[in-house]
Amino acid sequence: MNLRRDVFQAIADPTRRAILMLVATQSMAAGAIASNFNTARPTVSKHLQILTECQLLEQTQNGREIYYNINAIKMKEVADFIEPFRKMWDDRFNKLETIMKQYKPKK
Repeated sequence: MNLRRDVFQAIADPTRRAILMLVATQSMAAGAIASNFNTARPTVSKHLQILTECQLLEQTQNGREIYYNINAIKMKEVADFIEPFRKMWDDRFNKLETIMKQYKPKK
């Protein structure tokens, strides 16, 4: 059965977000990634599989090792989707800050 993975479901899991943070700066082998977690290696492998299916991670084979690295294009798609929401909340907080600066409590 071929499941279609949703990128936002993938990043909803804290372990998968932690994996993304680990490989954000350097490619890492599955064993090196797994050593950062107190879970079984097959559990980390499942997380890696989900992140790869969502195209958030890419795999590169080097000899017997498979290295995982961030797919920057896919991460940019996620960031582009979130950007309007971030801007909306920034605008709202800036307006609130302006109102709060003008507020004078009654004595």
